[in-house]
Amino acid sequence: MLFDISDKTQDLIGKLQSFMDVEVYPNESVISGEIDEGDRWQPSDTIEKLKEKARAVKLWNLFLPDSEFGAGLTNFEYAPLCEIMGRSFYAPEIFNCSAPDTGNMEVLVRYGSDQQKKEWLEPLLAGTIRSAFAMTEPGVASSDARNIESSISLKGDDYVINGRKWWISGAGDPRCKILIFMGKTDADNPDTYRQQSMILVPMETPGIEINRMLPVFGYDDAPHGHAEMTFKDVRVPASNILLGEGRGFEIAQGRLGPGRIHHCMRLVGVAERALEAMCQRVTDRVAFGKPIAEQTVTQERIAESRIAIDQARLLTLHAARKMDEVGNKAARKEIAMIKVVAPNMACKVIDWAIQAHGGGGVSDDFGLAKAYAHARTLRLADGPDEVHRNQIGRIELSEQTSQK
Repeated sequence: MLFDISDKTQDLIGKLQSFMDVEVYPNESVISGEIDEGDRWQPSDTIEKLKEKARAVKLWNLFLPDSEFGAGLTNFEYAPLCEIMGRSFYAPEIFNCSAPDTGNMEVLVRYGSDQQKKEWLEPLLAGTIRSAFAMTEPGVASSDARNIESSISLKGDDYVINGRKWWISGAGDPRCKILIFMGKTDADNPDTYRQQSMILVPMETPGIEINRMLPVFGYDDAPHGHAEMTFKDVRVPASNILLGEGRGFEIAQGRLGPGRIHHCMRLVGVAERALEAMCQRVTDRVAFGKPIAEQTVTQERIAESRIAIDQARLLTLHAARKMDEVGNKAARKEIAMIKVVAPNMACKVIDWAIQAHGGGGVSDDFGLAKAYAHARTLRLADGPDEVHRNQIGRIELSEQTSQK
């Protein structure tokens, strides 16, 4: 399994690393300070200024494989860039490469009509608005999309939407102007994979209510946030439907495949930075007469972290290449594998880094507590570990038994 990085990607890696060193890392404390002062749900001025700089040097929309809209990179070429951006909590947004906007833009590129692209894709590509994705529901196990209960009913020239959703990431941002809503247009269809549809819902539409913003281990993730929302008789034009009735499950699979691997790429970057912090901390701290770095338990954890990160990176690159070569559907086992491996790896490495930092590790001084909260969440987001393991097992059984 050989990995050759293209000259184009090598050039972008150099530019991106330089931008991170000069513009992003030095401004992280400035950005967090802006968010903590005044109204936490207003965008950071520093991030907005850095977006302009990133766009000026063409470090923008790097995730989109279609050169008409993005950088024209394959999943494999994008992987090391996504890892670098993952090292900073703020970086993906600065380069217009953050979820859920990335997944929503991919949906609009693949499945949107010309009018939908003009109205919503263009401002998302420009970074002038943000978006959300409303799929998960509090009353059912939403990892099985067939369980979704929200309704989308055709009434004349409009669709009327009713339901309750939660964990709608990005809905708290005042720049969030559009969300993609998944619900059932045909709950009685005997084909349970044809019951669901997806539809574009402007946030300003009457009948939408944000009930509360949900914290993640105490973090509100402002100004992005994760909302619980109610949709009551929300009426939108029939032309807002994506691809047609009954195509929601198909769109979800197309959207979640790249999104899952993007999360894993970023988690490798998160873990790398945690390992760097751990190595620096144990070198500087002295306990019982010698640096903590000289304790064999510390050396073992550093070694295991290095091994785990590199294993996860290689598996992620393998999945990315397979997606490029045979498509997302054929690479679903590899995508599921890395979705299990990367969050668990990151949680372990970050946890060891927290332990090495002592009491400071659980504070906000070093960013490790927030990194852990984010990594732990990703063992649930885009499908829990158990669902992915079941899928891997089913595919492996099928492949093994069909050969005999």
